[in-house]
Amino acid sequence: MSTYKVVKYQPEYKLVWDAFVKHSKNATFLFHRDFMEYHQDRFEDYSLLVFKDDNVVALLPAHIKDSVVYSHKGLTYGGLLLSKKSKLLESFEIFKGLLEYLNTNGSPRLEIKIIPPFYNQQPSDELEYFMYKAAAELVHRDALMIIDFYDKLPFQKNRREGINKAKRHGISIEIDNNYEGFWNEVLIPNLSKKHNASPVHTLDEIKLLASRFPKNIKQINAYKEGKIVAGTTLFLTETTIHPQYVSGNSEKNKLGSIDLLYDFMINHFSKGRRCFDFNISSEEAGKKLNKGLVFWKESCGARTIVANTYSVNTSVYKTLNLPLV
Repeated sequence: MSTYKVVKYQPEYKLVWDAFVKHSKNATFLFHRDFMEYHQDRFEDYSLLVFKDDNVVALLPAHIKDSVVYSHKGLTYGGLLLSKKSKLLESFEIFKGLLEYLNTNGSPRLEIKIIPPFYNQQPSDELEYFMYKAAAELVHRDALMIIDFYDKLPFQKNRREGINKAKRHGISIEIDNNYEGFWNEVLIPNLSKKHNASPVHTLDEIKLLASRFPKNIKQINAYKEGKIVAGTTLFLTETTIHPQYVSGNSEKNKLGSIDLLYDFMINHFSKGRRCFDFNISSEEAGKKLNKGLVFWKESCGARTIVANTYSVNTSVYKTLNLPLV
C-alpha cells in the first residue's frame, strides 16, 4: 500500500470529493457531499479518500456505528467509487489498503451495499469479485425489478386498461414543484394509514435536495380537476430513472392514476438512459418476496436483477492476495 494513502474525509476535501464523483464510472449524484450530508445528524461520517501521489483514485462513502463501518445505510446503495481509468489489479490494491486502514484504526468489520450494476456508466463489478476473494459474508440479497430500455417489454393488458381509464377520467400529469401537495395530501396520509410509517425524507429535506440537484430530482403529479390525486418523486441518474416515492389517493384504482403516472415517467425520461428502476420487491433482508409488488411491476414489463450487501472482516487484508498466472 506504499503507493497509496488513505485519508478520512474532512470538509476541506469537499471539492476534490465532488470532482471525483462527477467523473467516476460507478457513482451517482447521491454521493455528492451536498446529498450525503443532508442527514449528517443521523450518521457519523466515516468516508474515506484514497490518494496516489496527489491524485484521488477511489472513494468510500461511509459512516460508522459501534466500530462497524457501513457504506452506506443512509443511502440507497454504497460501494467503492472508482475512476474511469481504474484497472482491476490497481483496484484490488486499493481495496486491500482500505481494509488495512480500517483494521488498523479499530474497525473490525466493513458492510457494503453494492451499487446495482445498471447505475454504472462503465462495467464495474470489481467489488463483487473482491468480496469473493475476501470470503465476505452475503448478509442481504434483494430482488430488484427494472425495465431494460434496450429490450423493452410492453405494459400488460391490465396496465393499459388503467391508462385508458385515467384518460377517460381526465387525469393530467404535470412536472411541477408541488412537493407540499404530494407530501401532505397523498404520501404522508397513505404511509401513516397503511404502514404506520413516515417518508424517509421530510418535506423540508426533499425540497432542500431538489433545490441542490434540480436536474436529478423531479416531482411529477397527477391531477383531476385541479386536485392532486397521485404523485411521484423521481431520482434521475445518467443511466437510470428511479421513483423514490410513488403514491396515490384512495381512488387510485378507480381513476387509473398510478398507471398513467408510470406510463408518463417511463417514457418521458427514458431518452439516453438504460433502465427504469422500480426498487426492491423483497423484504426481511431478501428472504421474502412481496407477491403483490412483483405482480404489479412485472405487469409493467419489469424483470429481476439482484443487489447484494456483504460483510467483510477487515483483518483479512493480512492474507488477502490475488494469485496471477
